[in-house]
Amino acid sequence: MAELLRTVRRAAGLTQRDLAARAGTSAAAVCQYERSERIPRVDTLRRLLAAAGAELRLEVDAGAGVDVEANARTLEQLLDLTDHLPRRSDEDLRCPVFRDLAA
Repeated sequence: MAELLRTVRRAAGLTQRDLAARAGTSAAAVCQYERSERIPRVDTLRRLLAAAGAELRLEVDAGAGVDVEANARTLEQLLDLTDHLPRRSDEDLRCPVFRDLAA
């Protein structure tokens, strides 16, 4: 990310101070981002790149390596488990379901 920001800034012919002024941040922050001493949030990176005339585009490929059916089964099991958890009340919390399973 640091290299990307530095490359875009230099390609725009901007100093760190110029970029900072355009992006509404400090030159020290830009310097830290370019040295990988700090990592900008996505909205900050978008603003910095836009100030240098570039555009940040994010793309998500949700299908890559995600087993939707397995995740759905896990979610169903989790929801079933939560049905067996005690509701918080003024009484002491007790969980006979888990006590009985442990026995």
